[in-house]
Amino acid sequence: MPGYEPFLLCDFHVHTQWSDGKLTVAEVVDLYGSTGKFDVIAITDHILMKNDLLARAGRLATLGRRAFGVREQDFDAYLQDIEREARRARERYGMLLLPGAEITQNRLRGKKNSHIIALGIRSFISADQPADAILREIRRQGALSIACHPHHRTTRRIEISTCYLWDHRDELAGLVDVWEAANRDDLFSVTSLKHFPYVANSDFHKPKHLYSWKTLVRSDKTWPAISRALRSNVDVALTLFRNGSWAA
Repeated sequence: MPGYEPFLLCDFHVHTQWSDGKLTVAEVVDLYGSTGKFDVIAITDHILMKNDLLARAGRLATLGRRAFGVREQDFDAYLQDIEREARRARERYGMLLLPGAEITQNRLRGKKNSHIIALGIRSFISADQPADAILREIRRQGALSIACHPHHRTTRRIEISTCYLWDHRDELAGLVDVWEAANRDDLFSVTSLKHFPYVANSDFHKPKHLYSWKTLVRSDKTWPAISRALRSNVDVALTLFRNGSWAA
């Protein structure tokens, strides 16, 4: 996109109404596409554990109108929605739209919580299994895994900590492809101190989250090339996207 050569401006962590986002996939495409800046975005709605207490409370509050996660029986329809909008994103905005999911484990004991993005996923992955099994299944599908907000330790009761992957990095680092070094407005410098491959994402749920940390990748605008670039993590940079401008 103009102003970013030779890098691609990317956001690999976006939620829609398929889980707990405010916009439809089509509305997300139009929001990002209308900036004239973004090259690549990924739809990564939540796949939840069956006994996710936060989602259960949300479903009660909305009288069952919202599921807050993609269910296994709806997963094919979810991918079809992304595929349909991917064609429109490419034709109208020259933007690559990737399919993904955030396999989400929210437990009462925060130390056991992990959120793992699977980019390029093609089959449903249950959140009701150990984190290492989730990571192995992502790899089996040829998808790419991202450890989401891996060093987020909550200070407020309404939030949850998501540090399981980081706290068990010595045993899991070989299975995690990339770690979030920045998420929305937060920076996790610990990932760079460990020299782990990193990205920056918005964790988009509502329009104001457009203005947040993003990733710059020097790569061809194809998923195989982007996947290789993220894994090698050589030509990757973090950028703060603010009101249509950026500062690397």
